[in-house]
Amino acid sequence: MSAEAERAAVVAEARSWIRTPWVHQADVKGAGVDCAMLLARVYINVGLVPLFDPRPYPADWYLHRSEERFLGVLLARSHQVKKPEAGDVVMFRVGRCFSHGAIVTRADPLTIVHSFQPVGSVIEEEVARNKLLKIEIALYASYWGEAP
Repeated sequence: MSAEAERAAVVAEARSWIRTPWVHQADVKGAGVDCAMLLARVYINVGLVPLFDPRPYPADWYLHRSEERFLGVLLARSHQVKKPEAGDVVMFRVGRCFSHGAIVTRADPLTIVHSFQPVGSVIEEEVARNKLLKIEIALYASYWGEAP
């Protein structure tokens, strides 16, 4: 499968989770998922990442620790990029570290699918319209291309 087809498959799989309720550490489409498990399941389901399970993790670890736990798991399987494309990951700093992940569905304007606790479910939205997400403290990662 070409990189373009893989990216389209990631976006389609991410969108298939929309309206799944936010549930900490869950990973069942339609029943519950959090942002970490959404990323894991989407990339595993598409076949870009071998099966793995990052659980268990506390719901509020990012408020009390500075360890880049989520980012470490992500960058062990991908690489950082400066500008995202559809199918890439965007990580947002919440609390003390990068602790909220989303899948880019469109680069301009930056649009994402994410499991967002304040909303209570998986949604697709333009980042600029969400006052809780600050793009200036974001990091992008990709499964395509070469690591710099």
